[in-house]
Amino acid sequence: MYRMTKTCFLCLTLFILAAGCVNFKQPRNRVQHYMLEYASPEMKDLTPLPVSLKVERFSVAPAYNTNRIIYRDGSFKRDEYFYHKWRANPGDMVTYFLGRDIRDSGIFQAVLPHGSDFPFSYVLEGSVDEFVEWDSPEGWNGVLAVTVALLAANEPDVSRRILLQKTYRIEKPLAEKTPQGLTQALSRAMGDISTHIISDMYSVLKK
Repeated sequence: MYRMTKTCFLCLTLFILAAGCVNFKQPRNRVQHYMLEYASPEMKDLTPLPVSLKVERFSVAPAYNTNRIIYRDGSFKRDEYFYHKWRANPGDMVTYFLGRDIRDSGIFQAVLPHGSDFPFSYVLEGSVDEFVEWDSPEGWNGVLAVTVALLAANEPDVSRRILLQKTYRIEKPLAEKTPQGLTQALSRAMGDISTHIISDMYSVLKK
């Protein structure tokens, strides 16, 4: 009886120690979330226009329509980080930051989000075509491609409704080969694309 109790106690002790070692060597992984972060571009010498703009929610190419961070490290290959994710869908991030930048530029009387019932003069639609870490022997880059279409809301002639349709694609090198480095690169790319889109819209509408 004593020997059996002693054996059971020893087995229980070994089990607890083993479990402790497993927990120590295999800690639970925590998912890290990332978000674009940059200051709105400074748009100087642009006279405000007496019109309102509605920014619709951008669609996303199927390969990037996910909160997973996607990377490409070979031809025809797309993979994802398991413990690193975007805080929001790329389409929502691009829609939000572009709308914020247009609003902060001050060139419109009002900038309305999608879903707004307030009257508007023009509507901006678009898609996120690429939102990816592009790895190659030459280096790692963050690639962002966005297509936009600026439409006149009250133009009855369909052929004259589209005022601007253009694709913007920018690559930025990663300062460090990490998801955070990718986020910084895509943030810089988004700032540049916002600047180009705002400038092009202003040139079209000023006419």
